[in-house]
Amino acid sequence: MGRAIRIAGYQNIKTKNDSNKSDAAKWFIQVNKKVGYRGSDSLSIQYELSDGVDFDCIGNILSKERTKKDLAFQGFIVERQAGIAKGAKVNGGSLICQSLDRQGKVQNTTLMNGINHLFVEDMSSPQRAGSMGDRAPSLYKISLQMTDGALINIDFERTFATRNLP
Repeated sequence: MGRAIRIAGYQNIKTKNDSNKSDAAKWFIQVNKKVGYRGSDSLSIQYELSDGVDFDCIGNILSKERTKKDLAFQGFIVERQAGIAKGAKVNGGSLICQSLDRQGKVQNTTLMNGINHLFVEDMSSPQRAGSMGDRAPSLYKISLQMTDGALINIDFERTFATRNLP
């Protein structure tokens, strides 16, 4: 998730001045609150491909076919564990990585099970435009709570800064 936040909004210098690009698709990082399993947040990120080798959140090599409107996509959400019957006891949800397949459609891949909550907090201050203008990086705090469904609840927390937002 940290790598995805850092790359959010990357624009390839060779295609930056391309006037055929739609500005409607230019949201680069989006946090949706309380949309996942047990009120977890989701995180969606878009960026252009570099001239080198780019990877999605599960290690697939990205190519032009794996983009939509020339933007690569990565998403993270916690959902109910797949394959568990409706009435069965569940030990947390599954952290899902979302990326684009070769047809440009969103594919979901489970990264890990036993996730109780995912919280994403935008820690950028409202005065951020004051000192550095719009070029100041945004800070995002990721909090992930893992559980065994009974006794163990372990919290992991990291803060990441964007590098490429316009």
